[in-house]
Amino acid sequence: MARRQDVTRALAEWIVGCEPAHIPASVQDQGVRSFVNWIGCAVGGASHETVDRALDGITQFSGPAKATVLGRTERLDVLHAALLNGISSHVLDYDDTHLKTIIHPAGPVASAALAVAELKNLSGADLLHAMIIGIEVECRIGNSVYPEHYDVGWHITGTTGVFGAAAAVSKLLKLDVQKTVWALSLAATQSSNLREMFGTMTKSFHPGRAAQNGATAAFMAQAGFDSAEAGIEGRRGFAAILSTKQDYGEILDTLGKSWEAELNSYKPFACGIVIHPAIDAGIQIHDEHKIKPEDVETIELLAHPFVLELTGKTEPKTGLESKFSIFHSAAYALARGDGSPTAFTDEAATDPQIVALRKRVKVTTDKSVHEDEVTYTVKTKDGKTIKKYIEHAIGSVHKPLSNEQLNVKFTKQSSLVIGEARTKALLDLAWKIKDVAKASDLAAASLPK
Repeated sequence: MARRQDVTRALAEWIVGCEPAHIPASVQDQGVRSFVNWIGCAVGGASHETVDRALDGITQFSGPAKATVLGRTERLDVLHAALLNGISSHVLDYDDTHLKTIIHPAGPVASAALAVAELKNLSGADLLHAMIIGIEVECRIGNSVYPEHYDVGWHITGTTGVFGAAAAVSKLLKLDVQKTVWALSLAATQSSNLREMFGTMTKSFHPGRAAQNGATAAFMAQAGFDSAEAGIEGRRGFAAILSTKQDYGEILDTLGKSWEAELNSYKPFACGIVIHPAIDAGIQIHDEHKIKPEDVETIELLAHPFVLELTGKTEPKTGLESKFSIFHSAAYALARGDGSPTAFTDEAATDPQIVALRKRVKVTTDKSVHEDEVTYTVKTKDGKTIKKYIEHAIGSVHKPLSNEQLNVKFTKQSSLVIGEARTKALLDLAWKIKDVAKASDLAAASLPK
């Protein structure tokens, strides 16, 4: 296990020194995919009641309206826009996932970076570069403490996302090494977010607050507000206090040589990632066998223990709760052939046919089963047994969504909020982020009619 006494400073030096030419084309391409997926999810979630209530709660406190709330007509100050866009991008649980740590990388980083790029009149290329740097920082810090940090109850998207947001905004503000050290340490002292909140509106608050707090850290550091020199690795710093594992080699050993951004994946299903193999299997059986829910005796799943630990809600009452129910998801996939946002509404969670079917879902766990694996067995009342084994779910790094599949996902959710014509224009522009002269044009393209 590698140990370093200067992790925070070494990371700050890399952030300051990293130029676009240092980032391989394949990583930049994945960065574009991450941005396209993120802005589609942010627009898709913009009309959710969670966003409505967040706006109702904070609009009265917003400062000068300098930044866009994606998919809506409201404009807020930069910090509150970062908060709201982080919430909307995560509320459907449809965003990207760094599978090694289960971090949702783009939400905290892009939400902060876009708001600041609007404020500073920066280009799409500037935005993309900062976003890739921020994703690298948050995922590497996540690697250094995962899984112990997550297992004890911290929501790692928020706890590490604040570092990613601080790094991205520090880059956009062109902070020097010392101020970037302070920004990272200011981020460290704001690292929080609890998994107890899963299944409620507060889960999406986490990446939003991480975006807001990370941007705040960078702006305060820019103003000369100092902080500790070792916010990440110090004796009472982030890693020592929030995790029993501290592997600083995960942060520094291959920094600038290998890229966590290349390991990003994009959800085809709008729920907790560990449920995806079961949904994949259920949809395939639905499509191939057309089984009626009333003909099902049992649905039996063999899965990793983490599936029940994270998504073991047996009686979800709301759409948000159902995103953390393997029972609901397995039943809905078989009955309706769906794992998109429509599978996780309040109506879907309380559908009598689905409620009855999920009571017949049985989950057996085995540590030898990989987290991305499942055996899904349907037994019918007339004695038939249908089995589907999933080694890697669609959307994983082993079976990634194609650009065309990302386009379909983007269009289906965004068009419901801003219409088909504006969705097409936004999608086309998002793919061209490196050539967009003003990042604010990307935000403006998200506005509803």
